[in-house]
Amino acid sequence: MRTTVCLSVSILLLGVVALSQTRTTPKRQPVYTQDGQLRLPSDYREWVFLSSGFDMSYNPDMTMDHHMFDNVFVNPEAWQAFQSTGKWPDKTLLVLELRLAEGKGSINQKGNFQAGEPMGIEVHVKDESRFKGKWAFFGFAAADSTAKMIPLTQDCYSCHAEHGAVDTTFVQFYPTLKPIATRRGTLEAAYQKSEPGHQN
Repeated sequence: MRTTVCLSVSILLLGVVALSQTRTTPKRQPVYTQDGQLRLPSDYREWVFLSSGFDMSYNPDMTMDHHMFDNVFVNPEAWQAFQSTGKWPDKTLLVLELRLAEGKGSINQKGNFQAGEPMGIEVHVKDESRFKGKWAFFGFAAADSTAKMIPLTQDCYSCHAEHGAVDTTFVQFYPTLKPIATRRGTLEAAYQKSEPGHQN
């Protein structure tokens, strides 16, 4: 009788362990098609939200006939590593989501709110063994689930390399990231020299 009870308890414990393992959150890492396109992570809106920008542009000559919000999300594993080290680990995924800004709607009288489906999505991926320079950009149209890598000749690469506060990323625009990088001492020297108001 005692042996039967012990065996039953052991089986129950094994079942609990197996169930807990199946419920473990899977790691979010870049997934590619056979021809090298990046698959858009379907659950990126469940990731860590970093910040939202409004009508941001790095080109002084750029004009738009509408207003835009951009929302930035990062995979949880990269966020956890950045908090500890002030650096982005390999397999970091930063998702930039572009949405139209509306001013008129419902009871809104002033300001803007985000409306409709994303107008476009850009993903910045750190995959050290795959990309020259470790990082790559992928641009997704509204309905795309996969995207080709943006060529290295595009300005986004040189702009990020020259002005990124941490590891070619614009940490300077994220209020939850910049203080961490400052404390950890990971802000790029070139960025610090270009920011007269920056203090270590």
